[in-house]
Amino acid sequence: MGIMLERAFVTAEGDVDFRGTLGVARDVPVGFSEIRLLFELEAPAAADKLPKLVELSERYCVVLQTLSHAAKIVVHTQGAP
Repeated sequence: MGIMLERAFVTAEGDVDFRGTLGVARDVPVGFSEIRLLFELEAPAAADKLPKLVELSERYCVVLQTLSHAAKIVVHTQGAP
């Protein structure tokens, strides 16, 4: 996009109830219930292009897309019957 960035940080934070992860409460799901991303961008005279940069970052981020659209999981077991 031709945007010169002086500084770029993406911070991720989320909510998780560890009672599910630790097996303390069976009714509590394992994993995050919400994940939030904060983009901190500094660029000289490109402020009008930054929203599009974030939009494209969201669209092509492999991790974000995998979390948003669950991947097919295949589990195999080897060893003793």
